[in-house]
Amino acid sequence: MSDVLVLVDHLDGDVGKPTLEMLTLAGRLGSPVAVVIGGDSAATAIVEKLGQYGATAVLTVDADQLGSSLVAPVVSLLASVVASRAPIAVLISSTTEGKEIAGRLAVRLDAGVLTDAVDVALDGSAVVVEQSVFGGSTIVHARATRGVPIITVRPNSVTPAAAPATPEVAQVPVPPVEGRQATVVETTVDEGGGRPGLSEASVVVAGGRGVGAAENFALIEQLADSLSAAVGASRAATDAGWYPHAAQVGQTGVTVAPQLYIACGISGAIQHRAGMQTSKTIVAINKDAEAPIFELADFGVVGDLHTVVPQLIAEIAKRKGS
Repeated sequence: MSDVLVLVDHLDGDVGKPTLEMLTLAGRLGSPVAVVIGGDSAATAIVEKLGQYGATAVLTVDADQLGSSLVAPVVSLLASVVASRAPIAVLISSTTEGKEIAGRLAVRLDAGVLTDAVDVALDGSAVVVEQSVFGGSTIVHARATRGVPIITVRPNSVTPAAAPATPEVAQVPVPPVEGRQATVVETTVDEGGGRPGLSEASVVVAGGRGVGAAENFALIEQLADSLSAAVGASRAATDAGWYPHAAQVGQTGVTVAPQLYIACGISGAIQHRAGMQTSKTIVAINKDAEAPIFELADFGVVGDLHTVVPQLIAEIAKRKGS
């Protein structure tokens, strides 16, 4: 089977869910080959995790070789691996950094780049990408017409499927990078308040314009904490400065697909729905009975969230205590 490269997203050895999703998609095309940058102290754990989800080979890179540069060395590395292994596709997580890497790599290889894929398939020998566009209202299929397709995959597009394998492990060098490079001069760790990551959480509680003010998001956080959930927000709430933009759920924010999504005071504009409509169960709390979010919700509560949410928190606490 032909190789499919997957750029691994991990933090200190903890492999992110988007990587497991990409391995699952890669397995539909050929043999997943994972490229791991750094994580040397937890290399064994990383390899085992990647093997559980189908990686047939793991290519490791010493983080020290990258120095303090941003994406340029990663692009050079991937270009070198593509040249040596001749994969039929390269999969990269559809983050801001991932898209930059994909774009630069496509230029370097004179290849086509396809962004925000939600699925992949083979049509003969050609890789076909499925994309959800226009706020999720239209599904299109596309393919690259030249070179190795460079594909960025939207997180939460597929459920990771275990496919145990025993991967071969090899270390690869980073080719030299010429010219000026952007470098990292300082890093700050976001502690995140102990809540799960938004794109990986199984439960998400999100607040919108109906929350009313920044201080009222404490109520949304309280509900989230009672459910061990992540906190999200609509664009209206983040644009108003009530909650960080990193928590924005929607077409221009994070795409989530949790088991449970609770929308509090969110009207349900199409841009927001595009980022959460694949959630397994959707609960909407809104005082406007005509809010579009109710068209999408599995369960709806017509009422003021400032009255409903405290009752919900109390009921959850009661049931946990029983």
